[in-house]
Amino acid sequence: MGLEKQKAPARIVVVGGGVAGLEIASALGKLKDAHIGSVTLVDADSAHVWKPMLHTIAAGTRDLAQQQTTYLAQATDAHFAYQPGAMSGLDRERKEIILDPIVAEDGREVVPTRRLAYDKLVIAVGSGANDFGTPGVLQHCYMIDSRRKADEFNREIRLRMLRCMTEGETLQVAIVGAGATGVELAAELVQLSESAEAYGALGKAAKFQIVLIEAGPRILPSFPEEISIATQTRLEKLGVRVLTNRKVQAAHAASLVLDGDEQIPAGLSVWAAGVKAPDFLSTLGLPTTRGNQLIVNDDLQTADPDIYAVGDCASYTLPGETQPLPPTAQVAHQQARYLIELFPKMLACPHAYNGTGFAYRDFGALVSLAHYDAYGSLGKFGLFNGGLIRGRLAMLSHIWLYRSHQARLYGFWRGGLLWLVDMMNSRLRPTIRLD
Repeated sequence: MGLEKQKAPARIVVVGGGVAGLEIASALGKLKDAHIGSVTLVDADSAHVWKPMLHTIAAGTRDLAQQQTTYLAQATDAHFAYQPGAMSGLDRERKEIILDPIVAEDGREVVPTRRLAYDKLVIAVGSGANDFGTPGVLQHCYMIDSRRKADEFNREIRLRMLRCMTEGETLQVAIVGAGATGVELAAELVQLSESAEAYGALGKAAKFQIVLIEAGPRILPSFPEEISIATQTRLEKLGVRVLTNRKVQAAHAASLVLDGDEQIPAGLSVWAAGVKAPDFLSTLGLPTTRGNQLIVNDDLQTADPDIYAVGDCASYTLPGETQPLPPTAQVAHQQARYLIELFPKMLACPHAYNGTGFAYRDFGALVSLAHYDAYGSLGKFGLFNGGLIRGRLAMLSHIWLYRSHQARLYGFWRGGLLWLVDMMNSRLRPTIRLD
């Protein structure tokens, strides 16, 4: 009796080390599964920062070095491989992804264009801000949608603070987009200003002037209106000028032009409006949305059954709904959990196993205004039927989201130790970045 030829263990490649990608690579790498031959994470950056924390890195109210997870170290601990590089193309016939060359700052090509083979491919490259073609935005506005960009903004704002200290100038900051990122950044900058004054960096007369600009009728449009109103009231009490129903027409080096040709002075401008997936996704030969998101089915598969997409770069609409799920860390995490459970079962029985389909639970949403306040809406499931929380409970809930993410990456005990270290550092180290 002949033995049936066994299929070789699958090579799983995960592109993008954000919330979803890093959780998938870490969980599958730790599995002792005979059907998974290798797990490889590909990312152009060298380290991961939880995306909802980027505004704190940008403001300097959290230390980047303490909050980042280096991919090489995590790969060693979680038993997956890490390949640096940016995906730029896809050869579906040969089942290979194409990586751009790695180029040094002085223009030298350090690593040439490469190809990486896969059996199952997970695309989790996230998203960035969408400038909507607004003139001058790419030239004059900072974006904080990645670790590197957040750190770049922080370096610049510290230089501007130095000018405030020596020249007695007022630092005018304009933030375009009043979603969670824009709102939370505004609050963190208020905290930065107050902390810097306490350390004597700005003095009594020099302050930030912060304006938050939203094209829609209210800030935090995805939150309940009650939270939007309360948040705007709190921001205005903190000294933030909030403009709604105002669209930015153009960006200049020292100002923004609003509809009606109104000029808003801005020594620093931050663009936090809109969401768009990377442009290269629309060149892969797979169906995408106008925002370059890959369209996926109930199992988070693209039109190619061996290619999956999760997180901000994926567009999935729940059965019976008309709008796709929002690009949030909550959605990314739940989609990651689904694939982590799906892959071992599907690889064990590739022809017989049918996935149950991704089911999403809305656990609500949270917005944190630095150490001043926090607001949240509860999801509608189980014993919960909506509702609002604020203050310390909302702050603790916001902290718990991050600590849960750390526990998923490092394990319960190590994640708990990192929390303890952060608590000790908050008592022992400066409250803002001063180097």
